[in-house]
Amino acid sequence: MDWLINLFTTQDSVAHIVLLYGLVISIGVLLGKVKIGGISLGVTFVLFAGIVAGHIGFTAPLPILDFLRDFGLILFVFCIGLQVGPGFFEGFRKGGITLNLMATTMIVLNVLVMFACYYLFFDTSNPNNLPMMVGTLYGAVTNTPGLGAANEALAAVFPNGNAPQIANGYACAYPLGVLGIIGATIAIRFITKTKLQDEEKQLDEAEEENPHAKPYGMTLKVTNSFLVGRNLQQVSEFINRDIVCTRIMQDGKLHTPKRDTIFNMNDEVYIVCAEADAEAVKAFIGPEVEVDWNDLNQQETQPMISKRIVVTNPKMNGKTLGKMHFSSVYGVNITRISRQDMDLFASRNHHFHVGDRIMVVGREDNVNRVAEMMGNSAKRLNTPNIATIFIGIILGILFGSIPLAIPGMPAPLKLGLAGGPLIIAILIGRFGYRFKLVTYTTTSANLMLREFGLVLFLASVGIKAGAGFWETVVAGDGLKYVYTGFLITILPILIVGPIAKLKYKFNYFTIMGLIAGTYTDPPALAYANASCSKETPAVGYSTVYPLSMFLRILFAQIIVLFFCGA
Repeated sequence: MDWLINLFTTQDSVAHIVLLYGLVISIGVLLGKVKIGGISLGVTFVLFAGIVAGHIGFTAPLPILDFLRDFGLILFVFCIGLQVGPGFFEGFRKGGITLNLMATTMIVLNVLVMFACYYLFFDTSNPNNLPMMVGTLYGAVTNTPGLGAANEALAAVFPNGNAPQIANGYACAYPLGVLGIIGATIAIRFITKTKLQDEEKQLDEAEEENPHAKPYGMTLKVTNSFLVGRNLQQVSEFINRDIVCTRIMQDGKLHTPKRDTIFNMNDEVYIVCAEADAEAVKAFIGPEVEVDWNDLNQQETQPMISKRIVVTNPKMNGKTLGKMHFSSVYGVNITRISRQDMDLFASRNHHFHVGDRIMVVGREDNVNRVAEMMGNSAKRLNTPNIATIFIGIILGILFGSIPLAIPGMPAPLKLGLAGGPLIIAILIGRFGYRFKLVTYTTTSANLMLREFGLVLFLASVGIKAGAGFWETVVAGDGLKYVYTGFLITILPILIVGPIAKLKYKFNYFTIMGLIAGTYTDPPALAYANASCSKETPAVGYSTVYPLSMFLRILFAQIIVLFFCGA
């Protein structure tokens, strides 16, 4: 039995370290699935399992714990950046500015409430109390990357390795943080006297009034004499709206229109345009008519087909639809583009990304030629672009290591291992195609890497903090961390939420998504989605999540470097 005892006690052996992390992560993940009142702590329970392991002395050498903690944090934040990058800047459009301003207000209020609790309830002469309150803050807002950024900044303020184990404050505040976010969201409904059925009805009415830019197909008969003798490109420019003409019937013959195809009186054309533009296009070209295009296809020796093609050729990444000249060069037209399960209108200014799915209409031979050019290999999407990931990580570490000297700070400000990779990942996710970097990863691959990094980080932080858990929490100020964390959680929501509803007239389901995204809290989003039959909470969540995640990480380092080292 000596081999078994040695396996659990010899800390510097690889087998011991793997066994330690395997047990902590597996037990934490399994316990995190247990629901109490319909709510679970999820993967964050790995932190609590690590604290227990560290408390009983089941641990590993500190250099190993530090390395796995930092490497896990880098993987986690980088994959988050890749995920949110494509929509980061779009989140500031169409009302997104107001939502992001309210999210920023909540984040600032979280920090202000933390400082108020610190000065009201704690001994300010103790240098460890403010760092512990920072840990409590990030537990209260359920933001793990912020905890990582604060830990890293503390290493610069306490270079001798005696930094406070702020994960204990995080662990105390986290459970009530999850409950408090959902509870405060429910409280807003009663404060503003909101009825869920009225909010659902409001969404239905908004959808009817705003058809957005959904693709709409129709067959029109050319009756406008102004169009006679004009080619397709000229007609499109005259209409001054994005249209795609996929088929045209001239003199009883079916053709695939090209840019130089001339319109004649009484031609029948199949047009795809934005739903909101349909009436204007009809008024300009002519009335809508019924034509059985499928029957006409069967009469052709080379019938026209429509085929959905997947963009998998890296050379297509970033190219603009208008510059590809599909109709004039390849004799086909693009009618729809799908990205991440969203249908997009085929605008000439659309940039192709690897992973896009496009609907191509034309002769079978021509469509197949376009499919070969675009890649159309679903298997290729399953191959991760590992080079892009590590190039991004390298750039992120370099960027995060740039010191920014600010007067009055004890150490230069650095974005560090959390902020640097996050910013670079966002930029690569949005603009990587300009540098021929393919950033596409399947949702499952991104989630796998992200969760793997997160559990490594949480396990390492928990194991390291576990040794002093009893003295810090149970015999110390643990109860204070619990109730101050609860105040940090709910007060900003109860202030901003009613303002968003009563002053800015946002739909309640949008506010639910706003709160979940600001607190980067998946359980709150799951609750919001379960309360609404539409995607409104998810839209609010995705609009504010990127900026909120960035600000949480940045504020963690600013608070530690500005105040904890003073």
